[in-house]
Amino acid sequence: MRVERSFAFVDLCGFTRFVSARGDDEATDVLAGFRGCVRGIASRRGVRVAKWLGDGAMVVAVEPAPLVAAILGMEARLDDGSSALPIRAGMATGAVILFEGDDYIGSPVNLAARLCDVAGPRQVLAVPELVAACPPWGAPGEPHQLSIAGFPAPVEVVRLTRRPPGEHPVTDPVCGLVLPADAAVFVDGREVGFCSESCAVSWAGGERPLSEPVGEA
Repeated sequence: MRVERSFAFVDLCGFTRFVSARGDDEATDVLAGFRGCVRGIASRRGVRVAKWLGDGAMVVAVEPAPLVAAILGMEARLDDGSSALPIRAGMATGAVILFEGDDYIGSPVNLAARLCDVAGPRQVLAVPELVAACPPWGAPGEPHQLSIAGFPAPVEVVRLTRRPPGEHPVTDPVCGLVLPADAAVFVDGREVGFCSESCAVSWAGGERPLSEPVGEA
C-alpha cells in the first residue's frame, strides 16, 4: 500500500568515540537521556518512533508539521547542556510503500537517513518541501545542493534552525522552549505562551513542566 509520510532520522554525534573515551556507564546515561527526550517529545507532538537505531532513531509522521516541530524541539532540548553530545538530523517527505504494516520502503526514507549521515553536529537538514511545515519559531536557511550517496544527482536541501528569541522571549512551561513572543501560542487570553497547541493541551491536562528552560542555540 502506498501512503504519504514524513520521516526523520536523528542520532547522537560522536557516540562511538564517547564510549571509548568515557566508558560504557557514562555512555549508557547519555543514550538513556537521548531516548527519553526523543520519546517524550515525539509523544507530545503526535509522531511515532518507528525504530531505535543504536545511538539514533527513525521517526515517522502522517503530517509533516508535527515532525518538523518535534525534531527542532529535540535539538533544542539536547542543546541546553543536559546532554554531553549534540544531535544531528535529516528529514524528507513523500510517497512510500507501507510494507507488512510496520515498515516503509521508498526514496524519502533513504533520503532522510542519508541527510542525517551528512549533517554536522546540531544541524537539521531537510528537503525544501518541508519548509512550509516549519513552526513560527523555526527558520529555514537558503536551499543548496548536496551530493548524497545513493542518489545519482545532487539533492536540494535546506537547514532548519530556531529563530533567536529576541528581547522579550516567551518560555513554554511544558517543553521549556524559549521562543519569540510573536511565535507563541496564547490560549484563552492567558499570559502563558506555548510553542504549539500540543504543549498548550498538555499544560491544560496538568503535565508537569520541565525544571529548566531551553536556551537559544
